[in-house]
Amino acid sequence: MSWTLDEIAWDRFDRARLDPEIVKLVKAASLVEFNGEAYAHHLCRIFDDDRDFQESARRWGAEEVQHGNALARWAELADPKFDFEAAFSRFQAGYQVDFDFDTSRRGSRSGEMIARCIVEVGTSSYYTALREAVREPVLKEICRRIAADEIRHYKLFYKQLSLCLEHESMGFWRRLRVAAGRIVESEDDELAYAYYAANEAERCYDHDYCRRAYARRAYAVCRQHHVAHGISMIFKVVGLTHNGPLAHAASLLAWQAMRTRAIRLKKAAA
Repeated sequence: MSWTLDEIAWDRFDRARLDPEIVKLVKAASLVEFNGEAYAHHLCRIFDDDRDFQESARRWGAEEVQHGNALARWAELADPKFDFEAAFSRFQAGYQVDFDFDTSRRGSRSGEMIARCIVEVGTSSYYTALREAVREPVLKEICRRIAADEIRHYKLFYKQLSLCLEHESMGFWRRLRVAAGRIVESEDDELAYAYYAANEAERCYDHDYCRRAYARRAYAVCRQHHVAHGISMIFKVVGLTHNGPLAHAASLLAWQAMRTRAIRLKKAAA
């Protein structure tokens, strides 16, 4: 572990600087992060002959769980009525993925590493954006530490991807399809159901409502430089020049698309 919960200055918690919308995001994030060991288990099955990577994957999973614990502890300070254990039980019951497969549904080990890199792109950018958006000092510190971890995790999976590509043939278009597919999956049930389990358990689950409710709040904290940084990391994963004119153009398009959708979601909610 690069840090522990005891290193967080919990006594600096400032209720006067809370943003209720961000509290909802943190509650949902705590559930997703806390589920990290399940994904680590899946990676160990996929790389069953690679002891070194299995050790790294377990360490990664433990760090993800720690992220969940830190966010949950903060969320319970921010909202004393929030019961993390009950919310996580709801999340596990409603969002179920079979992690016992010993092959990747991405088609190869390289594909699995591309997908994991894409997840780390999203989380590193998101927690950086959240850190810059929040005023509450304890959450700002937690997000700083998590974002740094997620960059490290991206480097771990990118290094493993490079090793996998030495033995697996995977052209640009296939790499791009896997990356694009994982980006699209961010619209699936995981984040939507986490938002529901943490914030909307009194109502029946409505995927579209929860997906929009989560996205509207998440997009509100993102800025253009966060998107540009994420696009640069994605380009590197799929084998493109990460700091050239194409990456710059793609980041502008991605930012415009995000802003357009954020405006639509805000208007729809109003």
